[in-house]
Amino acid sequence: MAKSVCAPKVGEEAPDFTLPSHLDKEVKLSDYRGKKNVVLAFYPLAFTPV
Repeated sequence: MAKSVCAPKVGEEAPDFTLPSHLDKEVKLSDYRGKKNVVLAFYPLAFTPV
């Protein structure tokens, strides 16, 4: 069963997550918390040959 996740409200802290970088290293959002501004942009199908 998939875990239900609600979107954060404006002003709330984003939930931590891990994604692979372009260098095949794992990057966690919490690695940057309090150090840098983070902007996430999701472009569905941007890197797929559709």
